[in-house]
Amino acid sequence: PSFKLVLVGDGGTGKTTFVKRHLSGEFEKKYEPTIGVEVHPLDFFTNCGKIRFYCWDTAGQEKFGGLRDGYYIHGQCAIIMFDVTARLTYKNVPTWHRDLCRVCENIPIVLCGNKVDVKNRQVKAKQVTFHR
Repeated sequence: PSFKLVLVGDGGTGKTTFVKRHLSGEFEKKYEPTIGVEVHPLDFFTNCGKIRFYCWDTAGQEKFGGLRDGYYIHGQCAIIMFDVTARLTYKNVPTWHRDLCRVCENIPIVLCGNKVDVKNRQVKAKQVTFHR
């Protein structure tokens, strides 16, 4: 089976790096904003066989947003990503959630705090309450 997964969040939170890491194991240190959307097939092998997520890696920066909501259409699941070293990216999570729910209604959504390996963490685990 395959599913359309929409990956959203502010610019610079690590969405593209996250996808590339899963695809090839590479870790890209240089920041290059995504323009519009990039779609990547991500395969996972489970006891029930292969599952493919068509990961729609969307632009986080508004100026590169392109169709934005249009990318969410027919989304079957989503990841909202924020950067634990940048508090504002967490503050914007409700906006991303609202936009997703407006287009996709009742889909499974995972909230992902990224860059937990970086020293200057601004969003502590106990401060992450949006999911509750």
